[in-house]
Amino acid sequence: MVDLDKITIQKTEKTRINEVDFENIPFGKVYSDHMFLADFKDGQWNNFRIVPYGYMPISPATPAIHYGQSIFEGLKAYKNDKNEALVFRPLANWERMNVSAERMCMPALPEELFMEGMNSLLTIDRDWIPTTPGSSLYIRPFMFAADEYIGIRPSDNFTFMIITCPVGAYYSTPVKVRIETHYTRAVEGGTGYAKAGGNYAGALYPAKLAQKEGYHQLIWTDGKEHKYIEESGTMNVMFVIDDTLVTPSTGDSILKGITRDSVLSLARQWGMKVEERRISVDELIEALKKGRVTEAFGAGTAATIAQIELIGHEGEDHYLPPIEGREFSNKVYKALDEMKRGLSDDPYNWIYKI
Repeated sequence: MVDLDKITIQKTEKTRINEVDFENIPFGKVYSDHMFLADFKDGQWNNFRIVPYGYMPISPATPAIHYGQSIFEGLKAYKNDKNEALVFRPLANWERMNVSAERMCMPALPEELFMEGMNSLLTIDRDWIPTTPGSSLYIRPFMFAADEYIGIRPSDNFTFMIITCPVGAYYSTPVKVRIETHYTRAVEGGTGYAKAGGNYAGALYPAKLAQKEGYHQLIWTDGKEHKYIEESGTMNVMFVIDDTLVTPSTGDSILKGITRDSVLSLARQWGMKVEERRISVDELIEALKKGRVTEAFGAGTAATIAQIELIGHEGEDHYLPPIEGREFSNKVYKALDEMKRGLSDDPYNWIYKI
C-alpha cells in the first residue's frame, strides 16, 4: 500500500491557460500547469508530489537515456456539462502499464498510485480540459529508470510521472498509409506488446521515408516474413471486408489497444460479425482490388478513429470508398465520442468521473 495522503502540492504562481487558443490546439505542444511525480527507491514508492510543469534535473548517466528503460501510456479526459472530468478507461491503461513494466524490468505501479496521482492532478488542472468539438485533455503517464549508473542491468531507482496537455485531432485529414515490407517494428519474443520508448524510436526512420513519399504512416508487417498485417505506427488497424470487421489478432508483436478493444466490444454488441485473426498482405490487397474492403481505419487513443483514405503497396495506391459512406466506423466514432463526453449511456462502466 502507498500513503497517498502525503501528496505534497506546489501550485504555479501564474497560470498559462490564458495563453492558449482552445479553438486551435496543436497536438502535443501545449502543456497544462502542473505535473505529478513519484519516486521508487529502496523497493518502495514514495515522495508523491504535484509541482508546476517545467524542466527538471536528471543525471546524464540515467539508463533511461542510454538504454531506453522507459515506458508510457496515453489516455484522455473530457468534460461534461456538470464540469466533471470524464476519463476513458483509465484502469485499462494502468493494467497495460504494469504489463509493460514487467517486460522492461521495472516495478509495478499500485492501482491507487496511478489513479490517485491522475485524480489529484486533474482536480487541480480541470480548467485545462477543452470543450471544443474534437478536442480533449491528453494524459501521459510514464516511468523511467533513475539510477546514476552506466551499466547494462535493470535499474534500482525509478521515477513515475503524469503530465497532461489539451489537444485537438491527431490527424486532421484522412490518413494515407503504406504497407512496410522491409523494415521491422517488432518481432515475436520482443517488446512490441509493451509501450516501451524504444519501440517508437526504431520506427521513426521507416516512417520518415514513407512520409517523403506522401504517406502519413506505415502499416507494419510481421518481422519474420513480412507477409502478415500487424499494426500502424500510432494505432491498431481494422478493416470491414464483406460486412465483417477484421483486425489482426494481438500477440507479443502487436499492442493490445484499448480503443481497439472498445471498438470490438461495440461491434459485437451491435451484432456485427467480428474476426480477430491473421490477415495476409496478399489477402488484403486482393480484397482491395475487388472492392470487398469497404472501410479501413486506425484505432488508438491519440488517433481515436482515423479513417484511412488509401493503402499503398509495391508502388500502387489502393483507394478506399468515400468517408461519408462508411457506416460502421462513423457510427463507432460517434458512439465512443458521445460516451466519452457524457452524452450517452455507459453500459460498460468505461468512464471514470472526477
